[in-house]
Amino acid sequence: MMHLAETLNFSGRKVVAAWASVPFPAVQGSSLADALCAHQQDVPWQLLSSCRDRKSSCCFAQSVVLRGFGKERKQPLSPLHTCEGTEQVLQHYLHTAFPGACSTSHVLEQPCPTRPPYPQLFSPLLSREGFLLDKSPHSSSAAVESIPVLAALQSSPVLHTLLYGLYKDLQKVNPRRCLSFFSAGVEEDDFHEALQELRTLSECYKTGWEAGESEDEGDSA
Repeated sequence: MMHLAETLNFSGRKVVAAWASVPFPAVQGSSLADALCAHQQDVPWQLLSSCRDRKSSCCFAQSVVLRGFGKERKQPLSPLHTCEGTEQVLQHYLHTAFPGACSTSHVLEQPCPTRPPYPQLFSPLLSREGFLLDKSPHSSSAAVESIPVLAALQSSPVLHTLLYGLYKDLQKVNPRRCLSFFSAGVEEDDFHEALQELRTLSECYKTGWEAGESEDEGDSA
């Protein structure tokens, strides 16, 4: 994970954000192109990292892995449907949703198993294979045995909010009142130096979009 994060970062960046879709929303019997065409405005995965999601389709680099889709083909209905194979479909979608970003993607046919002791916390509208049913089940549905899953790591501007917020919170800490700081061998000068490094790191994720926002430039260390 550490080496992957290093690969995705450049220009002084060190942190990545995690995204996932568990299960990935796709109707039973549909292709990956069908599923992605239903999400042209918002990507079908959610931010897991503790920073505010601004629904910005912008990132610097990302690595995306999707599990649980085979090689089925449908009649061409959109540019996504003309791609050769599921991995090309996902790559085309990423280039469209995140223009200019360095995106790598992998598609694995094997889904994620959810048999016991995995908790059965899924909606009854899911099939045994974890796909959305196109109609309500007639009776109590069988336990979900596997699910398609998408996971992504992104070097993204949303991390500016997280890192800058952490900097602001730590700025309020008075290390002189925390005896554990000094008993652990932390010097006050080292603390303030690390604090400034955190702010500098947050600036590495700032884009022109965030530059227009008002931030307290009169921070006192």
